[in-house]
Amino acid sequence: MRHGRFQESMSNLLRDYGESISFDWRLYRHDILGSIAHARALRSAGYLTEDEFASIESGLKKIGEEISAGEFSFSVDLEDIHMNIERELTTRIGDAGAKLHTARSRNDQVSTDLRLYLKDEIATLQKGVRVLQGALVGLASANELVLIPGYTHLQRAQPVPLAHHLLAYVEMLDRDHGRLHDTAFRMDELPLGSGALAASTLLLDREEIAKELGFSRVTQNSLDGVSDRDFALELLSALAILGMHLSRLSEDIVLWTTIEFGFAKLSDRHSTGSSLMPQKKNPDIAELTRGKTGRLYGNLFSLLTVLKGLPMSYNRDLQEDKEAIFDSVDTAKMALAVTAEMMTALIINQDNATSAASDPSLLATDLADELVRKKMPFRKAHDLVGQLAAESAKTGIPLDMLPMELIIKICPELMEEWGGLFDPIRSLKARSATGGPSPANVSMRLAYWKSILT
Repeated sequence: MRHGRFQESMSNLLRDYGESISFDWRLYRHDILGSIAHARALRSAGYLTEDEFASIESGLKKIGEEISAGEFSFSVDLEDIHMNIERELTTRIGDAGAKLHTARSRNDQVSTDLRLYLKDEIATLQKGVRVLQGALVGLASANELVLIPGYTHLQRAQPVPLAHHLLAYVEMLDRDHGRLHDTAFRMDELPLGSGALAASTLLLDREEIAKELGFSRVTQNSLDGVSDRDFALELLSALAILGMHLSRLSEDIVLWTTIEFGFAKLSDRHSTGSSLMPQKKNPDIAELTRGKTGRLYGNLFSLLTVLKGLPMSYNRDLQEDKEAIFDSVDTAKMALAVTAEMMTALIINQDNATSAASDPSLLATDLADELVRKKMPFRKAHDLVGQLAAESAKTGIPLDMLPMELIIKICPELMEEWGGLFDPIRSLKARSATGGPSPANVSMRLAYWKSILT
């Protein structure tokens, strides 16, 4: 690239500062696919002969095989994956290799490579999401009749089926799956043909290149084609939200596996010990996932910051997109896989969960609802049941065991039904609104997700 224009060699510091081959080598397969498609278009337009195209195609495929096998030596002097492959190709096949870069720039080349790479990675991420959803649905199905306390403000609130709680994460993950799908749709444009910024006077059939590479359409503005990284931001945003969901699930696992909660137990395969305390069994997978979510957030904000002040069109700052993208993709794939494995092996302590869900105070709202059925305004009913709850807290007497004379004094309307109002199953069966935690609703939603995931 420096031949002709420059009289001095590049500073070694600049070489080391500006190289990207140490991380963008992983684009090699997609760079080769894009180069073969570009070469085919050059042949169709008459800029390559049949023999030249055949030499380029076979040479690129051979280089790809060597890289895949770990037999290829990259040079930092050539900066990036594009120049490493092109230089090696030209060394091997001569002038035909030097013709490959006709009518393209590294600017549109790298954008094409990155989109091709991310289309593949998004498909893998979507599969990972589905596997985790399957693990959650399997755990929910195996414990469909188990109840746990539902929490607000991390305080016990109302009883809910454990399956309903787990299915909440399945719904969250489905939104993640949808965001990945939307990102893939918007990035499904071929930028190759945009040139450095203003396309080329050597016209190639961009639609045919797009078809060969699996793009549904081509970009419509060459400036935008080389400078657009919205698709990368969308992916990093989707993965940051996915990380947040995994972190919330992980927090539940950390809590549930404590002695204080005791709702679940991790398998030995998914726990670690202490270097000092021999009795410890730590939920490190869940803790690491909580921590790694910060990396997903950081990568998103890193790229947002890189992009916010860039003038049109390509600027070298854009090289900073790849490490953030690669790290987020790798982190998210591993987090999905290890979380799914952990959840598949999770053991639910049904006795502890049922005992906690049997706390009569969790049905206080049902008492207020019963008063409303008797035509009492809800705010008044809320106040009266609150008085009963306060008396229970003050005396230490469970809500369902309060003296009848106190019930008669504060809420005489509940006297006849009192004993039957503290059945959590009865309470859940009544919560049959769409999306509610009634056993029938939970069973229906489990069946739905089994059909989707199957």
